[in-house]
Amino acid sequence: MAKNKVNAGVGVLILKNGKILLGKRHEDPDKADSELHGEGTWTMPGGSIEIGEEFEQTAMREAEEETGLNLKSVKIICVNNDKNEHAHFVTIGLLCENFEGEPKVKEPDEITEWKWFALDNLPKPLYFPSERVLECYLKKEFYIKR
Repeated sequence: MAKNKVNAGVGVLILKNGKILLGKRHEDPDKADSELHGEGTWTMPGGSIEIGEEFEQTAMREAEEETGLNLKSVKIICVNNDKNEHAHFVTIGLLCENFEGEPKVKEPDEITEWKWFALDNLPKPLYFPSERVLECYLKKEFYIKR
């Protein structure tokens, strides 16, 4: 692994009428902006926790920064240990079904589009931390050891 520290972030599973909001990460690794990489994959809104933030605050801030959505309420649904040869993150998964607005591409250098997908018809490839949050949600598990 490139670094000797563990980072912490959130992934926000936003649901509307049984569909999940996913964004397409830029194909260029320098623009996809993730220490875990994942360029060209589909991802949930999310990002790193800033010092002093509650998990819920991070989820609301990241969703607004990335999509323009105003999340009214979020709840923690899982925790995952996401690691690869590039980095190691503890990812807190949160669920949001109560929000205002329509998703917009607010950071086009990172995410090129936002789309709604049926849970049984997801695009590929999925960003592995987002895939794990979704797996926990579907299996109703708080943590799935790898």
